[in-house]
Amino acid sequence: MVDDIVGRLGHLTLGTRFKRLGERLQAETTRFIEASGVALPASWFPLLAAIERVGRLTVGELAEAVGVSQPGVTRSVARLAELGLITVAHESADRRRRSVMLTDSGASLVARARAEVWPHVEAAVVDACTGLDGPLLDQLAALEARLDDEPLDRRARRLRDAAATEAAAS
Repeated sequence: MVDDIVGRLGHLTLGTRFKRLGERLQAETTRFIEASGVALPASWFPLLAAIERVGRLTVGELAEAVGVSQPGVTRSVARLAELGLITVAHESADRRRRSVMLTDSGASLVARARAEVWPHVEAAVVDACTGLDGPLLDQLAALEARLDDEPLDRRARRLRDAAATEAAAS
């Protein structure tokens, strides 16, 4: 096995470690979302949730709301529009200023995700993080080890299935 240089370098590579962990969580969440019958990357759901929560937003406001670069949001917005989940309209004579809104399909997808997917993803993250204590680097190592033992998508599926079993027994 290759030595985890990023982990060994500690605080020096903290940003890289957070990015690595974030990419891992998104990939594992995307697997769970796809297994739930929705073929969208996890990274698009914060955009859809922000639009659903606020309503019409400019691309710049959307980027600010989710804390992602505007070029990244612009690419995601283009794909979401191609899929018919949002509409994009020019706000004024300035063709660069565009606003986005959910379509009926987008609103239905968000409602479905809110009911059938997001609670299980959140429960899986809480489950993976429960009881972490101590210095930050130790917590990150423990979280990564927990995800090695049971990735987020499998954890979410287990918790979803346990909740369904419990509800059926009630």
